[in-house]
Amino acid sequence: MEKKIPNLLPALTILALVVAISAIFGYISFQDEDTTLQGQAEVTEYRVSSKVPGRIARIFVEEGQYVHAGDTLALLDAPEVDAKLSQARAAEAGAAAQSHKADKGAREEQIRGAYEMWQKAKAGLEVMEKSYQRVKNLYDQGVISAQKHDEAKAQYDAAAATERAAKSQYDMAKNGAQIEDREAARSLVARAQGAVDEVKSYIHETVLTASEDGEITQIYPSIGELVGTGAPIMSIAKMADMWITFNVREDRLKEFTMGQVFKARVPALDVEGEFKVYAMRDLGSYAAWKATKSYGQFDMKTFEVKARPTKPINNLRPGMSIIK
Repeated sequence: MEKKIPNLLPALTILALVVAISAIFGYISFQDEDTTLQGQAEVTEYRVSSKVPGRIARIFVEEGQYVHAGDTLALLDAPEVDAKLSQARAAEAGAAAQSHKADKGAREEQIRGAYEMWQKAKAGLEVMEKSYQRVKNLYDQGVISAQKHDEAKAQYDAAAATERAAKSQYDMAKNGAQIEDREAARSLVARAQGAVDEVKSYIHETVLTASEDGEITQIYPSIGELVGTGAPIMSIAKMADMWITFNVREDRLKEFTMGQVFKARVPALDVEGEFKVYAMRDLGSYAAWKATKSYGQFDMKTFEVKARPTKPINNLRPGMSIIK
């Protein structure tokens, strides 16, 4: 019997195909990397907030609206601030009356008036002391925050100081005003006027205005919501201060130098613009790209490159892609 010779042609064909496919993929893998750099447009934003807590009463603008410096944006309702203004004005009037009395000399009616003011201050102190004790008990039980406790303590201390001041005014009326007493009375007037000015400044903070021209990008609270001290109400983009940013691998940094002018395309607008590099910074080790050798002698790091248009580009918007 003759031995059959195995047919190796199919196996050789498959082997040749595997080698060819491997060669193709290897060629593609070792081709030069795409030299295209993609960045995006950015814009400087600032947030509008208030120094005083309150409830959003009105919002006069909407997202996407362009505003100018000084435009009224929103109004806060802060009844506590209005109440404090009334208190401050009452204290100012009382201090002014006491100062006038010290300058003119106490009469029987004035002595009685000082006594009544003292009694009023004592009554206010008693009420404030009870209120503070209630707040302190709640604070000790962990029901309220330390801030509420501190506010109540401050109000109690202020009431105690007012009571002491009223008592001293009554004593002065009884004993007759001396030079030092008259000077002290004038100081009380100045302090009361300062308190009024301070509260007025807080009231001014309830009217939120734009500090610079820009476009409303986002409004955070809705009408009726409570906002805290320093909480952002809205963000405004300064459209006149726009730039572009690229994340560049360090082996390509030679393409960028400080002050360099280069051209890049804005696909969304199908236009090309000129940009000037004004800032470069290392993004840190967390932004490494890859090792330069198989075993890695050092990692290629990423740098952020910022550039501004040399001329305004119409309709350029934050977030648009920039291709170089």
